Amino acid sequence: MKNYIGNPLQTRGAEQYVLQGGKGSGMHFLYVRNGLGLEAWLSLDRAGDISRVIFKGDNMGYFAPCGYVAPQYYDGVGAGFLKSFTAGFFTTCGLTAVGSPCSDDGEDLPLHGTVSNIPAELKAIEEDETGLTVKLAVSDAVLFGRKLVMNRTYTFSYTENSFEVRDTVTNEADTKSPYMLLYHCNMGYPLLSENSLVNIPNNGIIARDENAEKYIETALETEKPQAGYQERCYYYDVKENNGVARVGIYNGDISKGVYLTYNKSALPCFTEWKMMGKTDYVLGLEPGNCTPDGRDVLRKNGALKFLEPDENCTTTIKFTFMDNINDYEEVF
Repeated sequence: MKNYIGNPLQTRGAEQYVLQGGKGSGMHFLYVRNGLGLEAWLSLDRAGDISRVIFKGDNMGYFAPCGYVAPQYYDGVGAGFLKSFTAGFFTTCGLTAVGSPCSDDGEDLPLHGTVSNIPAELKAIEEDETGLTVKLAVSDAVLFGRKLVMNRTYTFSYTENSFEVRDTVTNEADTKSPYMLLYHCNMGYPLLSENSLVNIPNNGIIARDENAEKYIETALETEKPQAGYQERCYYYDVKENNGVARVGIYNGDISKGVYLTYNKSALPCFTEWKMMGKTDYVLGLEPGNCTPDGRDVLRKNGALKFLEPDENCTTTIKFTFMDNINDYEEVF
């Protein structure tokens, strides 16, 4: 191929950009494309989360009304997180709090924790004929408090339309720390519509609240955008095969879909966030090591996980995109 092009970026690779204008002004992004139709924007100032994914011309994720918001505008009180929740293709929630705002062990904890508003340090970009690797580090640390470091590695394939995110979180403090992690993966239009097919093979489902319970029989059915829609959350015991769990979504209207593959032992919980509102139209497919009920609830229920000093935990999710319903159905 090299004889046909003047520069590798003609077909694939990574480029860095700085956003101009509005609350996102000055934010740094790494734009990656694999030459096969997959494009992704890594938000370096927001933990290296992926703000956008385009697959063969179609948008895959949800982009919230607030748009791009730089970390300096983050409101860490209560549900202030929502003022800068770009959502994007996925947002990392954690590392010591996930879910509802609460007070726990003397701390006032905001919605979904703080890690998604911490800038990542770009450590390396490596490339060969099979793919491109991006290495990042995010330090969630305070004086006299938690000292967690998340080393994040993305691997974008050049041989198929997929990428993998691998996170290793290490407790560098001398005391044990709560460890909560949830991948808030947000599917949006045109991947998401009333004609989308959602697959969450499971051994059981639990509604988060009374409103969700009323509609549990249609939990996997997508709907048209509706005014006044009240969000619904469902917790699944996702089936696994040799420890590997799979969930996905496909829309025949655009003949495109994506499925997530992850290790269930590291991410034993799975939340479906169903929000079919007008403009607030999103489906969350959310593997995690916890549910989004808040740290106080998990501690009370004996479900809160911890990292001991110098202990680490690694989680991996692979996202595979396809444009053929037969290929998608073979997975499920």
